[in-house]
Amino acid sequence: MPTARLLPGTPVAERILTDVTAGVTALRAAGITPSLATILVGDDDASAGYIRIKQRQAAELGFASPHIHLSATATQADLRQVIDQFNTDPSVHGVLIQHPVPAHLDHDRALHHLDPDKDVDGMHPLNMGRLALGLPGPLPCTPAGIEALLAHHDIPVAGRDVVILGRGATLGRPLALLLTQKRPTANAAVTVVHTGVPDWPHHTRRADILIAAAGVPGIIQPEHVRPGAVVIGGGVRYEGRRLLPDVDESCAQVAGAITPRVGGVGPTTVAMLFRNALDAARRATTGRP
Repeated sequence: MPTARLLPGTPVAERILTDVTAGVTALRAAGITPSLATILVGDDDASAGYIRIKQRQAAELGFASPHIHLSATATQADLRQVIDQFNTDPSVHGVLIQHPVPAHLDHDRALHHLDPDKDVDGMHPLNMGRLALGLPGPLPCTPAGIEALLAHHDIPVAGRDVVILGRGATLGRPLALLLTQKRPTANAAVTVVHTGVPDWPHHTRRADILIAAAGVPGIIQPEHVRPGAVVIGGGVRYEGRRLLPDVDESCAQVAGAITPRVGGVGPTTVAMLFRNALDAARRATTGRP
């Protein structure tokens, strides 16, 4: 039985990070060290691991990476004080608040307090508004990474039927905004459905490009995919450190092209984070991205 062409994210990320490295080199030659600060609250092992990966990547790219680790008993005021510290520090150009935070804290309130020009996740309400209006600003990393992945692998998007299963603020909604914009790598007819739609498979089965963004492990099965369609697994859930994707691996027997279970959208998301951080450093120091 034929299997789908794989669409790995690693070569896409490598190309993006090559451009980021060149940009960092140019800034450092001008006496500017770009800086991506991170904030971790609590002792979640997975979150601490993600911070270590980002700090290691920052060092390899030439970024400074100041980090503050608050205890699991930190208050909202404690978190706000750290954000204030980074907001007002001119040597810090981008800030990442690691999600999730402990249950007694409000991540959205913390994000709203962040300087939107230092928001490397692209999730501040002002930046989401910029995206909706097509104005320049940091883009949400996973949606931007998916657009870059499709472009890198020469998947036509303009004019095609794209169906996104999932309406979350971090992926489904901003991705729909991104892929409807008038641009050669976008300009699609986008339908957003979700598990609250009783017959959501009716929509996914007609998609030229199906993007899973529900965060429900295994929700996309072969019978939900039009034969020959492009399938992008954007939604995941973690069980400890184990990644549980939305797209069942058996979909590769039906799809024409598909992202791998590991090494698909993830690497492009991290690459876009550093592209946003570089752009933030450029805006802060040269007045242009």
